[in-house]
Amino acid sequence: MSVFIKLTLSEFRLTLRDPLYVFFTLLFPLLLITILGNVPTMQETPPELGGLRVIDVYAGAALGLAIGIIGLQGLPAVLATYRERGILRRFATTPVRPALLLAAQLTMNLATVLVSAVLVYTVAHLAFDVPIPESPLTLLLAILLNCSGAFAIGLLLAALAPTGKTANAIGTFLFFPMMFLAGLWAPRELMPEVLQRIGDFTPFAAGQDLMNGALTGQSPEWLSITVLIGYLVICGAAAVKFFRWE
Repeated sequence: MSVFIKLTLSEFRLTLRDPLYVFFTLLFPLLLITILGNVPTMQETPPELGGLRVIDVYAGAALGLAIGIIGLQGLPAVLATYRERGILRRFATTPVRPALLLAAQLTMNLATVLVSAVLVYTVAHLAFDVPIPESPLTLLLAILLNCSGAFAIGLLLAALAPTGKTANAIGTFLFFPMMFLAGLWAPRELMPEVLQRIGDFTPFAAGQDLMNGALTGQSPEWLSITVLIGYLVICGAAAVKFFRWE
């Protein structure tokens, strides 16, 4: 356990040395909320949102943005780079197994998401009166499931990509359409029905639906839960099968 804690703290220190990572996972979601919150149309309450304002929905979208950046770009690029540089292979020759480094990476990224969630909802509530989620446990479940689906995809990309740059490029290619379907550019409820149905089966849209439900105190949607667990199981199993330590 002490080795795992040291590895996790080491991954945190390495991450904090990357200003782009810190900016896009912690500061950019806050910047997005701050900018959008000052747009008059964001204060409107379209009937499709079930009583929520547009800015209320975008609090979850901003957090989903951070999860997407970590899961599709940060995590796979780092792990593929570690393998490319022989770091994972060298760990295999020590008492510290490579799997422990992998667990430290996942823990560090999950902790980053949780910090981002606290910052986003705190700023959104204080600055723009976005309501505190009526169901904090549902919100936590939504965040954990969203991370599990995103991280499973990231692990699969890390398993298949030969280099860190390739992993990042593939992750970026997937990031934009997935975030579009999750409602980053326009709330999902305002999209054409065909796009909503397609989005139902993507991880970030499913996570966004769960976070919106937590905001209003609604029970979690089983379709969203099933979709996210499906990504975790399928992509996670494929990552285990194809992952190479060297």
